[in-house]
Amino acid sequence: MTQMEIQSPSQSARAGYKVDVSRGQRIGRVSSEWFNRPADERFLSLDDLRGSLAARSARSRTRIVESKGIRVEAGRDDPERLTLVLPDADAPVAPTHWSFGQLASLIGAPAAYLRQLPAPLAGINLQYGLTSNRAEQVKTLEIENGRLELRALTGADYGRIFDADLIEAVQKIAGNGTGDTRWKVPGCLQWDTGIYNPHVDVSKDTTTLYASDRDVFVFLVDDLNPIEAGKLPDGSPDVFFRGFYCWNSEVGARTLGIASFYLRAVCQNRNIWGAEDFQEITIRHSKYAPSRFALEAEPALIQFAESSPMPFVNGIKAARERIVARDDDDRQTFLRKRGFSKADTTKIIDTVLNEEGHPPASVFDFVQGITRVARDKPHQDVRLDMEGRAKQVLDLAV
Repeated sequence: MTQMEIQSPSQSARAGYKVDVSRGQRIGRVSSEWFNRPADERFLSLDDLRGSLAARSARSRTRIVESKGIRVEAGRDDPERLTLVLPDADAPVAPTHWSFGQLASLIGAPAAYLRQLPAPLAGINLQYGLTSNRAEQVKTLEIENGRLELRALTGADYGRIFDADLIEAVQKIAGNGTGDTRWKVPGCLQWDTGIYNPHVDVSKDTTTLYASDRDVFVFLVDDLNPIEAGKLPDGSPDVFFRGFYCWNSEVGARTLGIASFYLRAVCQNRNIWGAEDFQEITIRHSKYAPSRFALEAEPALIQFAESSPMPFVNGIKAARERIVARDDDDRQTFLRKRGFSKADTTKIIDTVLNEEGHPPASVFDFVQGITRVARDKPHQDVRLDMEGRAKQVLDLAV
């Protein structure tokens, strides 16, 4: 894997940074993770996180078996539990909630219904499905966890990338994730002052390092090294920070992915505010996923961590300087030609006028107005479509 030197963070103002979160996109992905994670899925450092995941990987084994060779067992003395006997296995394995659903999906049975049945009856249905359906090769992921458990049952070509491998790659640029490098758990926006404070203690309430028996998710920022990209209407600097989040599931619950962007702030609920230049890589766990991770995802993460912010800064500057409308007719025509309704066109123009103190004229003005109106859309598809058109407008500045 690619090696790089980990840099120490620069000193920043203890009081924090004045930011304008009315600009750019709001990204709620991290907030959803933060809201839904119980305490035992929250970690206070990347060392602790990787240690937990690596220990789990060390206790795991994987192999390929034929589906018709799986035998389902359930005793009448324990109607709540069933086990699976895999071909050439020394002992039966107990399916987890997740792998039970994968097993049910393999035979085309409704997992929710089977879970409501007594184990012997569910076992009869599962066994019938395994023996009557076409034989398939399946890949197991088993773990010794006090008892032998089946964590995953996937297709034979499933390209497993272990969660610990992703965190190991992240640690090459982020160290412990708590401030020993440029990259750390984010600080917090003070809504009453509009000040983003990067100096927040990492706790179970503030951490953005998560892992469960199904997945891993990490969000880190470089918020000790602010980037100035232009000026706000009052003449103060428009401040950004770099950030990224990444995710994976070694049991098949989700893809592997890395998203990078520039942001203006993160609030207490871990919403990302004022995001610009969002880029994302996703890798399905297909046959060649491990090699794609090594050749594409990890180098992309390191490149973002080491790259200069000047292309982003220059892009913002170009967007501010590119004038595309000089009067009301120009503004209406510019937006209507790009598929915006008459009502949304009026909202976009009025939003820029109210927030910037002048009607939109530059590419930057229009992008800010579009993303601000998109943020208020109640339906996600409409919001994403409008944000996509904002990116197309921004491309005009290139």
